[in-house]
Amino acid sequence: MIAGFLKHRHLVGQLTRREVLGRYRGSYLGLLWPFLNPIFLLVIYTVVFKYIFNARFNAGSRFGESRTDFALLLFSGLIVFNVFAECIARAPGLILANANYVNRVVFPLEILPVTIVLSSLFHLLMSFVPLLLAVLVLKGQIAWTVVEWPLILIPLLFYGLGTAWLLSAAGVFLRDLNEVVLAATTILMYASAVFYSISTVAKQAPQFEPWIRLNPLAHIIEQSRQVSVVGAPLDLADYGWQVLGGLICMCVGYAVFMRVKHAFADVI
Repeated sequence: MIAGFLKHRHLVGQLTRREVLGRYRGSYLGLLWPFLNPIFLLVIYTVVFKYIFNARFNAGSRFGESRTDFALLLFSGLIVFNVFAECIARAPGLILANANYVNRVVFPLEILPVTIVLSSLFHLLMSFVPLLLAVLVLKGQIAWTVVEWPLILIPLLFYGLGTAWLLSAAGVFLRDLNEVVLAATTILMYASAVFYSISTVAKQAPQFEPWIRLNPLAHIIEQSRQVSVVGAPLDLADYGWQVLGGLICMCVGYAVFMRVKHAFADVI
């Protein structure tokens, strides 16, 4: 797997660049959209969950949680979730959308999922800039723990690649997978600690806490929130488990993709 990445690194770079630029080609705002889209979602979700449902992240705290605190915590989790959601939403139809590459023996199909994951990470980095600016303006300073935030991308990258390989391979044989994934993405959003913290679940609905903790994305979002907004350092033990789980997911996804890709041409 690593040898394949190194061998085709220039092709991966070209396709990723085309993916990013092609998405906004012809639009008036261009690369401003990675900044604007998460902000639009942030406004909607903040109004619904904070003002209407009166949701809080630190439900057990004696101190009040301001609306700006809620917005920052929500935004930090939302931009991470959007990366993974974009990967799994596009993966099932990825090979079918690039059917012209399937019959080319020399083209490495396994790099197609890599390009969508890398382009999604690019949008995450672009969205992280307004988060830092908001933290600086609203809190007056940025915690030193923000230097640990890039480490969050490692397990996120691993899980994104593994899931993208699995879904893109399965999508060739199961044409209904697109609809299933769309429904699953909505469920995943509410099960990934985007609008609440894991500690809140433990206090208010402890019967669901074990199920939430089984979701690796919930841990990654929680860690991103801690280092970027709260100012708490990474939990190294939990982080280590996420990296290990991501590695396993990535290797399994790659192995499955490589095992079945020879059959793509027969099905398409």
